[in-house]
Amino acid sequence: MDFGTGSPNYALAGGEKVPAAANGDVDAFTKYSGYIFEGGASSEAEFLNEYNIAAITAIYRRKPFLVFRRFVQIGTTFGQWFASRYLDSLQERSDEMFKVRAAELRLILVKLGPAFVKIAQAVSSRPDVIPPAYLVELSLLQDRITPFSTEVAFSMIEKELGCPIEVLFSEISPEPMAAASLGQVYQARLRSNGQVVAVKVQRPGVQAAISLDIFILRFLAGLVRRAGKLNTDLQAVLDEWASSLFREMDYKAEARNGLKFRELYGGLQDVFMPKMYMDRTSRRVLVMEWVEGKKLSEVKDLYLVEVGVYCSLSQLLEHGFYHADPHPGNLLMVLLDGKLAYLDFGMMGEFKQELRDGFIEACLHLVNRDFDALANDFITLGLLPPTAQKGEVTKALTDVFQNAVNKGVRNISFGDLSGNLGRTMYKFKFQIPSYFSLVIRSLAVLEGIAIGFNPEYKVLSSSYPWIARKVLTDSSPQLRSTLQTLLYKDGAFRMDRLESLLSESLRARTEESLTRNEVKNSDSDGEIKQVLSFTLTEKGSFVREILLQEFVKGIDALGLATLDSVTTVAASRLPISIPSSAFSVTDEDISNLRTLHRLLQLLSRLQKNETPSKEVRYASVEEAKIIPYREEASLVLYRMTSVQDFLPILTAIPELPSESQQQLLRLPADLAGKLLSRAVARTIRRLFV
Repeated sequence: MDFGTGSPNYALAGGEKVPAAANGDVDAFTKYSGYIFEGGASSEAEFLNEYNIAAITAIYRRKPFLVFRRFVQIGTTFGQWFASRYLDSLQERSDEMFKVRAAELRLILVKLGPAFVKIAQAVSSRPDVIPPAYLVELSLLQDRITPFSTEVAFSMIEKELGCPIEVLFSEISPEPMAAASLGQVYQARLRSNGQVVAVKVQRPGVQAAISLDIFILRFLAGLVRRAGKLNTDLQAVLDEWASSLFREMDYKAEARNGLKFRELYGGLQDVFMPKMYMDRTSRRVLVMEWVEGKKLSEVKDLYLVEVGVYCSLSQLLEHGFYHADPHPGNLLMVLLDGKLAYLDFGMMGEFKQELRDGFIEACLHLVNRDFDALANDFITLGLLPPTAQKGEVTKALTDVFQNAVNKGVRNISFGDLSGNLGRTMYKFKFQIPSYFSLVIRSLAVLEGIAIGFNPEYKVLSSSYPWIARKVLTDSSPQLRSTLQTLLYKDGAFRMDRLESLLSESLRARTEESLTRNEVKNSDSDGEIKQVLSFTLTEKGSFVREILLQEFVKGIDALGLATLDSVTTVAASRLPISIPSSAFSVTDEDISNLRTLHRLLQLLSRLQKNETPSKEVRYASVEEAKIIPYREEASLVLYRMTSVQDFLPILTAIPELPSESQQQLLRLPADLAGKLLSRAVARTIRRLFV
């Protein structure tokens, strides 16, 4: 039943191929903390079907000596480590002992068990936050953990699945191929169909140990909140994390999550989701398709990081069902075809629609420096109480984020945004909703992996184009209202923001363009084809309506400017004065004419695949008066009658879907109808008002 050692590049469920304790040594956790579940000390907690803090509290209140022993063990273990660090500083050898203390901390976490290992894993993928020596050591917690006894593991497989090993599998590795904090993985071959599978077996007593540690940590969280007068309910945040951890320990639920995840995202280009075998899975044993690959953090493939960002955004903002534990051990490059494989679906999250929309709005308002609206977004997301003084919050957010945002969206990092936010959060009673840490972590981990080999990588730079496309095409009433507010201020159209959104959205990867060998279009119709594609579909109907309205306003203003020029010339040749109030050009008309000019310039630039190297600053109405509006009208007429400018559009039309072509054919009639309505309304208003 031995598969042999084979390739060293095995990785699954948070681990690599690891050496087993062949000499019979007991793993550190069992040796150091085994008293927690030996002799039935915590048997009740071991068989809880879900996270229930009331039930856990009831269990451990009846076991004060066990709780006290564990509390002392945790306190003395960390106390000795901190004392060593303090002595190092007194003896001025902190730098010399840095790597030693980092290794000691990793061993301490392994000894204390899964709860502490999981907490450490949450911060082990941030090279911009964690010192390098600690980062290296903590990353080892994602794998290379000493496995427990194979005899115990095989016994659990037979007990959980109700069959002898020989009946289930024709082959199975004699030692685990991977070991993690919650369980370990064996490679096997199903006797029924010969498929190579991974068999994940849960560590005995792990739920009991985690339950006890959560009980203690929850008590400490309450003390810290009261002592520090914090606004965030630390116990609620811990409960959310603990609840997801309990779900992770239910392998039956993990298999269902895997099936759902595969259904939602398995069709994405260069994304691989392993198959689950529900009929061979129980609460403590999981059988799934074997994946052979290398950790994403080791292959240093920035393209796969981009694939991961796209997939994560689809998870968070499209469907709201997301992988909440994407540490490097759970993200692999499949050796066979180079795809990005997701593993370990135990810790998943749900992101409600209103929160998804709120998150998108917050990103838009942040990038566009609308800090007053950002303060409202923080209330929507639950970061600020509704009673917060929004005027003062806006000023504080401006002070915190202004420098970071001034670098441009492509240069904003999570580190920039966190800046001095801590003091601001404390002052204005910020609170961290229970869902928030998991959502942010799912993106922060990807940025952490990427900057490990490309320090300049910014996940927001990769995310914002997707968000820009989303807000331009989404049918959500909330996002459409946000777009309307973003593009108009006091009735005036803000052309710079439309150009920013369009330019960024064209950088976004779509499901069709998510290919490793994608060649960027260099033809003159490359980007205009993308614009036409999404503005002529149902998804782009809202933006299409806005653009039509602005074109109508501009063409109407162009007509007025032309008539004004004609009547002015004619009047200058007549001996009498002719009133021209019906054709006079107002400041609003000048603004509309300038917007039309900018729209035509944008169209021309997109056709030439040009993008502005820096943010474009558009003149106000007052500044526009410096350029005579008649000259502006002449420039607009020149662009509108230039065949060369419209040729790329004409060549792109045959390549559009038939529905888009039909919509394009309807545009002239729509434009004419709107133009006529506006002209009639304006004439009536000027004649009778």
